[in-house]
Amino acid sequence: MSTTRPHPAGDGGPEPERAATTAAVPLAGITDEGPRAAGEPRGGESGQVRPLRQVRRLRLVGASGAVARARDFTRRALTDWGWLPPATADQRAAAEDVLLVVSELVTNACLHASGPEELRVGSGPKLLRLEVVDLGTGSPAPRTPHRAGRPGGHGMFIVQRLCLDWGVVRNPEGTGKTVWAELAAPH
Repeated sequence: MSTTRPHPAGDGGPEPERAATTAAVPLAGITDEGPRAAGEPRGGESGQVRPLRQVRRLRLVGASGAVARARDFTRRALTDWGWLPPATADQRAAAEDVLLVVSELVTNACLHASGPEELRVGSGPKLLRLEVVDLGTGSPAPRTPHRAGRPGGHGMFIVQRLCLDWGVVRNPEGTGKTVWAELAAPH
């Protein structure tokens, strides 16, 4: 797990933003970009491309109940993509992990970055990628040492434990960042 790499080894990070908003936006800010590959070949260590079949976006600027909205949005995407309802205990655990990570990332943006701007959920054949965009300047990191018995400060520790990898990509054009996390698809 990494907080220093802007993206996983072999991956060039998130696809560059196509547009800040979408003209026709169904369901209160939700868009589904449909089937596509996630960008051009990336030049990381292995040059591996991580294709995403679908990417969905939820605008959260000024939204009340951002965490609940993000969870509901992600739950609908998981249902559409066949993760829910789960057929096995492993599939149930994988879906619950995704919803927990969404909650932690959006909560972190609410508490430490003046709120989330957007949630992106991308589905690939072997992984799910979550991205939360905010205007904050700080960098999330698990608290060290982690004190399991104390309240608060567990969010990024949970993300680190549940995800294959995660990191932060700074907005090169000004303030803000994208905090991303990748989880394995259920078998």
